[in-house]
Amino acid sequence: MSSTTFPRAASLLCISFFALSACSQGDTPTAVDHLSAHGNHGVDAAAASSKAVAGKPGAMLMAAKAATSRFHSTVQAERAGHVPDPHCVSHPQLGAMGHHWVNMAIVDPVFDPARPEAVLYAPGEGKQMKLVAVEYIVIDVGQPRPSFDGHLFDIGGVPPLMAANVPHWSLHVWVHESNPNGLYTPFNPNVSCN
Repeated sequence: MSSTTFPRAASLLCISFFALSACSQGDTPTAVDHLSAHGNHGVDAAAASSKAVAGKPGAMLMAAKAATSRFHSTVQAERAGHVPDPHCVSHPQLGAMGHHWVNMAIVDPVFDPARPEAVLYAPGEGKQMKLVAVEYIVIDVGQPRPSFDGHLFDIGGVPPLMAANVPHWSLHVWVHESNPNGLYTPFNPNVSCN
């Protein structure tokens, strides 16, 4: 992927997930910048970290839940770089995903189970935002396809990146809200945008 493709894709991702004023192309690191700054060590270190966490069944799930529990407070999510999205994603028969709050600074080729690129919220009691899930978005630069507790990531899945022909993987993980359709299913019938 060229260094010009990734900023364009990041801009499209911003447009899709956030209000236009919330994103700046100049602030978005490119995949090339990321790999140049860290060499392949960033990808290799994250893979080693993932393997270390994956030693026990359910270890990544516990790590993700512990790492994101502070995001029950939307203030903490914003402080960590997650930008609120006013649009709630739902499907009339499947349920909802909720609002995707994405941290563009970490949408890159690295998978870190403790640092999901997106946290998902749905209206809770009194319309207060309730943390329900996380989503991982990993740019494919030729590294092995990531897995979460042995479950392989979906190929593609993020519409603006697909539209920009940016190879990537994504995975929803319902760490904070039970999903009767499965831990890794994108839509949850227990979640609503209302």
